[in-house]
Amino acid sequence: MHKLAKTIFPMYSELIFKVALRGETLLTSPRWNKGTAFTKEERNDFGLTGRLPYRINTIEEQCDRAYDQLRSRESPIQKNSFLQSLKEQNWVLYYSLLSRHLKELTAIIYTPTEAEAIENYSHLFRRSEGLFLTFPNQDSMEEDFLEQTRGKDIELIVCTDAEAILGIGDQGVGLFQISSAKSAIYTLLGGINPAKALSVTLDVGTDNERLLNDQLYVGWPSRRVRGDEYDKFIDKFVQLIRKHHPHCLLHFEDFGVANAQRLLELYRNEHSVFNDDIQGTGAVTLAALMAAIGVTKSKLADQRYVIFGAGSAGLGIAKQVRDAIILIDGVSREEANKKFYLVDRFGLIKQSLGPNKIRYALQEFVRPDEEWSDVQTNGAGEVELLEVVRKVRPTVLIGCSTKGGAFTERVVRTMKESCERPVIFPLSNPSNLVEVDPKDANDWTNGMALLATGSPFPPAKMPNGKDYVIAECNNALIYPGLGFGSMLSQSRQMTDGMIIAGAQRLAALSPALKDPDSGLLPDFQDAPAANFEVAIAVAEQAFEEGIQGVSWGREEVRTKAEEKQWKPVYGRYEYNEQGAK
Repeated sequence: MHKLAKTIFPMYSELIFKVALRGETLLTSPRWNKGTAFTKEERNDFGLTGRLPYRINTIEEQCDRAYDQLRSRESPIQKNSFLQSLKEQNWVLYYSLLSRHLKELTAIIYTPTEAEAIENYSHLFRRSEGLFLTFPNQDSMEEDFLEQTRGKDIELIVCTDAEAILGIGDQGVGLFQISSAKSAIYTLLGGINPAKALSVTLDVGTDNERLLNDQLYVGWPSRRVRGDEYDKFIDKFVQLIRKHHPHCLLHFEDFGVANAQRLLELYRNEHSVFNDDIQGTGAVTLAALMAAIGVTKSKLADQRYVIFGAGSAGLGIAKQVRDAIILIDGVSREEANKKFYLVDRFGLIKQSLGPNKIRYALQEFVRPDEEWSDVQTNGAGEVELLEVVRKVRPTVLIGCSTKGGAFTERVVRTMKESCERPVIFPLSNPSNLVEVDPKDANDWTNGMALLATGSPFPPAKMPNGKDYVIAECNNALIYPGLGFGSMLSQSRQMTDGMIIAGAQRLAALSPALKDPDSGLLPDFQDAPAANFEVAIAVAEQAFEEGIQGVSWGREEVRTKAEEKQWKPVYGRYEYNEQGAK
C-alpha cells in the first residue's frame, strides 16, 4: 500500500533566480515579491533598502501576520477578498499561508465561499488577472492570446464559458473566479508552477436576467451565443492552444450540460483535454467506490448502480465507473452499461421518455420499457426513485441532483433490506442540497452504510458508540494530480486509462482499507501528498500507453515529479538584466 508523505517547506529553496526587476517593479510582481523577507544583500542589490522597513521577516512570521489579519475579517467573503489581495501581492506567501491552514482556507478560496464572490464579481473592485476572450472581439483573439502568453512556458489553461456553476448556474463573466480558483488549487494541491498556468474566460454572453439588467455588469451584456457561432468561437480558441502550446493541459470548467460532454468528446483525441465536472467528479467517485468494494471484498462488476441526477456530473460518474468495469473486470461495454440506472427530473431514464427528455449523451444508459411494465408510475407515467430502488435493489446509490433530502428514510431503508453494506454517496453541493444527511443514512442502516459526501460533514455515531468518518468526495483530492501527471509526462491525451490509474492510486490510499470505520478517502489535509501519488500513477500510465512526450524513461517518473513540483518557498535572487521578469 502506498503511503502519504508529509509536506514541510523550508524558508528558502536552494534555487538561485536571476531576476531583471528592481525597486518598485519587483515589489509589485506577485511572482517575485518577498516583502519583508528580502535579505539584506537582496535589498542592497535590488534597490529595496529604503523601500522596506528595517526588520527582515521569516516566512513563518509573515504567515502569522497575514493569518492574524485574515482572522480580523468577520465574514467568509471578506476573508476571500483579503486572500485575493494577498495573492495579487506575493504568490509564495499566499500559498504558504494556505498550506498551513489547508482545510480552513480552501473553503474560503474555493467551494463554498467562492460562489458568493462569483455572484458579486461585477460589484467588487479587484485587480484583473487571467485572460478574457469575448465573442465580439474574436477577430483579435490570437493577438489577445499572445499578449498574455508570449514568451511563457504555459503548461495549464483552465477555461470556462461560465454557463453552469453547480448550485448558482449561469454567472456570466463572474465565473472567471472559478477558473482562477481551480488554477490556484492546481498549485496548492498539485504543485503546478503558477507562472505556467493561465485562467481564461470565454465570454459568449449570459442568459442571467439579473446580470443583463445590471448596469454595473462588466461582461458582454448579450444573450448567450449558441449553435455554429458558439462552436466556431470555441474551436478557434482550442486551435490557438494547439498551435502555440501543444503540450499544455486544457481544463474545461463549468460548461453547460449541452456542451460539456460534447466538447470533451470532440477534442480529447486531439489534445490533452480534461473536464473536471465530468471526469474529475467521476474519478474521485470511482476512487471512493474502489475503496468501498475493498471493504466489502467485492468487485465493481458485482454492483448495481442507481445514479440520481443525470447531468454532467451524474453522467460523468456513470461513464467513469463503466469504463473501469470494462478495463479492470473485463466486462463488455454492453454488459457494463446494463449495471446502471440513471434517474433525473423525469424519473428513470427509459425509452418512453422520448428524445425531447433524453439528451443524446445518455443513450447508452436508457432502460427498455419492457423492464418496467410491472412498476408503479406517477401521474406523468414516470418511474420515481423509490420504485427504482425497490426493483433494482441497488448496492450503490449516488446522488448528484442538488435535490436536498431526495434520499428519504424510506428510500434508504428499502435499499438496506436487500444489501448488507449499502454504498451511499450523496454528492450534491453545497451541504443544504445534499440528498441525505450522512448521519441519517448511517442511523437508518444501523451503521452499515459506506458513505461519502460532496461537502464536509462531521463523523456519524456507530451503534457501538464509535465515530464513523464521512469521506469527502472532493474533486480536489484527484484532479490536481491527474493534471500534474499529464503535464509531467507531456501526454498527447488524457486517456481513460490514465484517469482510472489515478483513481486506483487514490483508492489504495484509503484509510478504510486499514480500519473500516475510517473514511473511504484520505483526509483533505493530506490532499497534496495524495495528489502527488495520483500524478505518479497517471504519468506511469502515460508511459504504459506510449503517449508520453518526454525523452526520459518511466523509471524516472517519481524523481522527475519531485524535481518539477513548485513549492511556496523563497529562492535566492541575483540581479541580472537578462534575467526573469
